[in-house]
Amino acid sequence: MTDSVLPPELVAAATRVVDANRAIGRRVAVAESCTGGLVAAALTEIPGSSDVLEASLVTYSNDAKLSLLNVSNDVIETFGAVSIAVAWSMAQGALEATRADVAVAITGVAGPGGGSDKKPVGTVVFARAERGGDPSDVVADKHQFGDIGRGGVRLQAALCALDLLMPSTPEPEAPLAP
Repeated sequence: MTDSVLPPELVAAATRVVDANRAIGRRVAVAESCTGGLVAAALTEIPGSSDVLEASLVTYSNDAKLSLLNVSNDVIETFGAVSIAVAWSMAQGALEATRADVAVAITGVAGPGGGSDKKPVGTVVFARAERGGDPSDVVADKHQFGDIGRGGVRLQAALCALDLLMPSTPEPEAPLAP
């Protein structure tokens, strides 16, 4: 796509997500914090993305996480906004708030300030929740992108989130021993 204001690698990743999810009839939702809507922007760059994107909730503040995604204040106070517990709660909340089949959440420290020794600039946490999935089966990960600049952190986080929106392929079964 030549008329996009977004980086080509982001548009290419979003194209893969839209095509793959459209092929299986799956709807997606995104709960974004540090990416501020960048994942949704990438998805909506793709013509026909309305076949796939159900909703995007940009919950930048803790209050928005509480009110829009039903994240528990106790979880935020105990683990911090940039934590697997909060990302998981955000993903679950996005599923509850929408009719999506899968939701991905992103929360992190894009910088240049806001980091700490335990959560330095470039720390981003992701979670994916699937409708009908086992709520105790937490699919979440923390990435340390480093202090690569605010734009760099947000771009890398958006690329990771898009990767999490790709349908997973079942593991091939091992051949039976003779």
